[in-house]
This record gives sequence, C-alpha cells and structure tokens, in this order.
Amino acid sequence: MNTTKVSHHGTDRKTAAVVGVLFILGTVPALLSLPLMQNTVSAPDHLTAISTNAGQMIVFTAIKFFMGIACAGIGLALYPILKKYNQGLAIGSAGFRLIEGMTSVVGALLYVFLLALSQEFVKAGAPASSYFQTADAVINAGIGWFRDVAMLLTFGIGALMYYVVFYQYRLVPRWLSVWGLVGITLTIISAVLVMFNVIAPFSTIQVIFQLPILPQELVLAVWLIVKGFNPSAGASLSAKKATNELLGTS
Repeated sequence: MNTTKVSHHGTDRKTAAVVGVLFILGTVPALLSLPLMQNTVSAPDHLTAISTNAGQMIVFTAIKFFMGIACAGIGLALYPILKKYNQGLAIGSAGFRLIEGMTSVVGALLYVFLLALSQEFVKAGAPASSYFQTADAVINAGIGWFRDVAMLLTFGIGALMYYVVFYQYRLVPRWLSVWGLVGITLTIISAVLVMFNVIAPFSTIQVIFQLPILPQELVLAVWLIVKGFNPSAGASLSAKKATNELLGTS
C-alpha cells in the first residue's frame, strides 16, 4: 500500500512539473515576441513593414501557434489532477483551455493571411487607397477579436475553474490561488468590456486589467516545478473518501 501512495504522489509531482513548464511556454514567448510585434503588425505602416520583415513575421506567427498548443496542453495536463477533486470543473477547465488553444491557432492563421496580403500590397506598388486596406482592416478586426475577446474569455473561464479547485482543496498555497482568482477575474472583465465596445481592444485599460495574471502564472509555474501540488491535499481527499465509504456502508 505504501508503494502505491508513493507512486501516485510521484505521478502527481511529474504532472505538476509538466504543467509548470507549459505555463512558461504559454506565457514567456509572448513577452519575447513583443519586439517582433513592434517591427511588424504594430508598425505605423504595417503592411509594408510586415513584407519587409517577413522572416520576423513568420517567427512571430510560429510563436503564437505553439503558444496555443501549450495553452491547450495545460488543460489536458491538469485534467487527471483536477478530476480527483471535482470532475465537472476538471472537464470544463480542460474544455475551455482546449478551445483557447484552437482559437490561438486560428489567430495565428490570420497572421499568415496578413503576411500574404502585405506581400501582394508591396508588389502592387503600395497603393495609398485600394482593396488592400479594406482586406487589412477586416483581417485585423478578426485578429483583434480572437486575441482580445475569444482567447481571453476562454482562457479566463478555464483558468477560473482550476483556480477554484486550487483554492478549495489547497493544491497550492492560498495566497497564490487568491492572486490567480483576482487576476483571472480582471482578465475576464476586460474581455467582456472589449466585446461590448466599452473599451478598445489592446487598450491601456485592458492591458492594466491583464497585468496581475501575468506574473501570477509565472510564479505558479515556478512553484509547480519546484514544489508541485500540495501532497496533503491528496491525503485529505483520500481520508474524506474513505470516511464517506464507511458511512455509506454502515
């Protein structure tokens, strides 16, 4: 019996490390890609800038693509842990983070379309007023909606579910769970405000609302890699189940 307990704890420990690495892969590349974004999609004359810096645009798009895979992986990796405590929230968390990953991949494809459009724009002599600008506006509207509404909402709802489990069962320290709950709630609020045109996409207000969750996820990632999930939470759950089984058979 002792061997089984150690084995379960060892598996949870490895899962925690995997989740921590996925958190880093889903967060840090976004920060590292900011210079690429400034040189391409955020440049003043971005159609010309994207075509001129096609290599940087490809790298930026690849980063967005792999970040989507990492974010989806977080939900899948957490599922076997969360289902021990709350299967409904485990399924919901995995589902929403999978949708987030798919949304991120679709958003990355839009960057591919934008690159192709920019190259055709330059070949046409960069006309000041043409259908290129119209297509550019449509693609950017799609990118903004995926990035600032769809991705943030699915990420926020999925993350809210696992932070509730983290807090309720003390899988990580309470201060870290509360930080996550506050940060992810602000993220969801910012996405809803953008969706209803109360604030502009990627505006200063939205960025401020998202700031608390960014360092929290990095701290959580390091905690999971170094410390793992609280082993006493699993022991407490096993004792609770055993008690319920005894009461049920008596």
